[in-house]
Amino acid sequence: MKIRIEVDENIKENEVIIRCNELEEEIKKIQKLLLEIASQNKQMIFYKGNTEYYISLENILFFETEESGISAHTVKDVYSVKYKLYELEDILPMNFLRISKSTILNTNHIYSITRNITSSSIVEFQHTHKKVFVSRHYYKILQLKLSEKRR
Repeated sequence: MKIRIEVDENIKENEVIIRCNELEEEIKKIQKLLLEIASQNKQMIFYKGNTEYYISLENILFFETEESGISAHTVKDVYSVKYKLYELEDILPMNFLRISKSTILNTNHIYSITRNITSSSIVEFQHTHKKVFVSRHYYKILQLKLSEKRR
């Protein structure tokens, strides 16, 4: 495999092109990694009262549905967002995963998972008391996602 970088000062937006004679698994992994890197520093507008906050998505532990709408949790704070969960699923980077009807989780922040065969499993995060529940339906999907990250 050859890797070549061309610098062109006339280009307005950076573009990565992968040329291959066959779409092999290795190429798919490279594409996936590039997309993940490109989306890591994305920011979203978060709200607390009348104040707007511009926080990197990497700082978000999880999003969940509450009575007043959708909340975004960091280690220390809770913000509201003006999206529905299904909209967030479409715009969030690949490290975010739906784990129940009411929660989307940032898989990069998982500290532990306590499995419960008969009901929801519990995901905990480091340096905070916050935890979320993974429904049985989504547990296998979460396990697949985590095993992909370890490869």
